[in-house]
Amino acid sequence: MTTQQIYELAVKLGMKADLRGEKKVKKYLERAKKAYEKMDKEQKAEFDKEKLTNPYGDTRILAAGKKKEIKKIMVGIDMEVAELLLAKHFSADLVIAHHPEGKALADLHSVMDLQAQVLADYGVPINIAESVIKPRISEVSRGISPINHNRSVDAAKLLGIDFICTHTIADNLGANFLVKLLKKKNPETVGDILTMFKEIPEFKQAVRYNAGPKIFVGAPENSCGKVAVTEFTGGTSGAKEIYEKMANAGIGTIIGMHMGEEHRKEAEKYYINVVIAGHMASDSLGMNLFLDEIEQSGVEVIPVSGLIRVKRKKV
Repeated sequence: MTTQQIYELAVKLGMKADLRGEKKVKKYLERAKKAYEKMDKEQKAEFDKEKLTNPYGDTRILAAGKKKEIKKIMVGIDMEVAELLLAKHFSADLVIAHHPEGKALADLHSVMDLQAQVLADYGVPINIAESVIKPRISEVSRGISPINHNRSVDAAKLLGIDFICTHTIADNLGANFLVKLLKKKNPETVGDILTMFKEIPEFKQAVRYNAGPKIFVGAPENSCGKVAVTEFTGGTSGAKEIYEKMANAGIGTIIGMHMGEEHRKEAEKYYINVVIAGHMASDSLGMNLFLDEIEQSGVEVIPVSGLIRVKRKKV
């Protein structure tokens, strides 16, 4: 496989696993194309044309050389200059980061509108979900703007290593995995959800690192009610004001990767149980589902930087 083929596979898998459904994602791309066609010459010159085929602005090829065959990849959750130097030491052809870097980090906020549609599918009116998330998207955009986005990208170019990041696509894979598992397990209590997580290898290992799943709001004996996987994909944490709307939509428990204290207090205020799976374990789940696909072509994967590598047998 080449770097381009690995990137295209990532986008394909991310779209297939998207909680909005592949049809809605394709319509999203169609709207992007129509908007592009209406742009003037200057606007088109500044437009990121990858958005016409890839709906995830936080998944990008950041540095790539000639179309060489990739034989060895170093993969981790956060891949900075130190990890890139390790990749050079181990003669890796490609580095894959989960968390975005470079232009993908600068555009992280652009994927957050995914959250509104996911919430709508759980019963929150789409007009309310969109209205609540918009100020938060602007807030995230402003917060990201001063970051030194290209620091690690520049290092990859100097070291001659191909570099890509696969953020929302991996989060989609992880979220989709959990939605299917919830349907199969049909948990009745918050404690049942916790037990479910601890049966998943990535989370079972994370428990040993004291970074496993935890109940942030509620108690093990609480009835979980309608369980929503709403804080597992879509860039970063959404708006804290959404919890009132979620409660009104009948959501009893939410599953997330991580949660800040202000968000936790809002969820508690509206009597919503919260199960936090753990950040690195959650990211590892999605990345592993992606890496399993890559390894089928015979590529060697070297895990690093918080990635809990678990291989799953194909059924």
